[in-house]
Amino acid sequence: MTLSELKLNIQNGKYDDQFQMLYPDVAIAKERFSEACDAYNEIYGDCQNVRIFTAPGRTEVGGNHTDHQHGSVIAGGVDMDVIAIVGENDDNVIRIKSKGYDMDVIHVGDFEAKEKEVGRACSLIRGVCAKFDSMGYNLKGFNAYTTSNVLKGSGLSSSAAFEVLVANILNGLFAENKVDAIEIAKISQFAERDYFGKPCGLLDQMASSLGGFTFADFNNPSEPITEKIDLDIKKFGYTLCVVDTGGNHANLTQDYADITIECKQISNALGVEFLRDADVDKFYASLASLRKEFGERAVLRAFHFFNEQDRVLKQREALLKGEFEEFLKLVNESGQSSYDYLQNLYSTTNVKEQGLSLGIALTKKFLNGEGACRVHGGGFAGTIQCYIPTERLADYKQMIEAVYGENSCSVLSIRPVGGYEIKL
Repeated sequence: MTLSELKLNIQNGKYDDQFQMLYPDVAIAKERFSEACDAYNEIYGDCQNVRIFTAPGRTEVGGNHTDHQHGSVIAGGVDMDVIAIVGENDDNVIRIKSKGYDMDVIHVGDFEAKEKEVGRACSLIRGVCAKFDSMGYNLKGFNAYTTSNVLKGSGLSSSAAFEVLVANILNGLFAENKVDAIEIAKISQFAERDYFGKPCGLLDQMASSLGGFTFADFNNPSEPITEKIDLDIKKFGYTLCVVDTGGNHANLTQDYADITIECKQISNALGVEFLRDADVDKFYASLASLRKEFGERAVLRAFHFFNEQDRVLKQREALLKGEFEEFLKLVNESGQSSYDYLQNLYSTTNVKEQGLSLGIALTKKFLNGEGACRVHGGGFAGTIQCYIPTERLADYKQMIEAVYGENSCSVLSIRPVGGYEIKL
């Protein structure tokens, strides 16, 4: 299919059923994909065999910072995503131009990690390619244009969505879609950890790759146990949203890394590599020596993990039973634990900036015992997650946006699929 034919099919409604599955507004989706076709044409020109791919951002529903300790999580793929128009080329060069960024260019076969690329999108592309190459797939060149509406620094994991998108492009073009969604998540995590240089668990990539609401147990990360949960939040009279509280996201890598480092200190002192394998009774019996050696913050962060791991299992049970109010109670408990014990609401390097804490305080005042709210994602800056009674949503948006600015509150829908190729 040529680029011109693809755009015509979009405008004539050939993909409307799939757009309706993925997005709350089909008309907006058609306009967005049509504009992406125009942008591709400006950069690369019209061409044969053009295809379209998408990968969603994610929202963490339960399990704040449990995945890197081989714990359990509940997460969902959302209707905000990264999309790509893709066409193969004949020059063995991978070109990906993302809206608002310089083009990334990678020569096929040159997949070794490069120190100068750490922290840049090209490292994610190269890392994903390296994994597919090591799996024996014959990669070739292609041209791609991508655009994203996944909020940067929002805890919706724009980086994971991008990684999963690239992996799905390679899977569709060169692997006959033989690589399953869980393996794509692991490939994406590899790219972020080993090439991009950000320590992370598997939560973000798994949620983006699988889509829907998913419970995942990472006790054995190489073979995670996953379970889809059928949940319609609006059926219970609530709307899920995130509020971007702003804040400076620069120089937070060490804050994120410190959580992993301190959890590792406690687990190693207890004779295991990860807290998931630690003896909880031994932990509490060893508090005097642990706090003396590693400090109280490390102890409190381990305290958070043990309680959060139990809480995720209770959240799963509540959702499976349809006990949504019990689930919301556990969401609030999770948020309080992140605040008190995990301590990822603000950075100690900039204590005057506490947008997350203020956002939660304002939301709790507004809810007055209804709904729930908590830090969303990694924390330290960015967004809070809220479950707002739908009938009060307009009033909540007006209240919170008066503080954080217009469009700072984004309503989320859960989409049923993760990384996906839209095709006839």
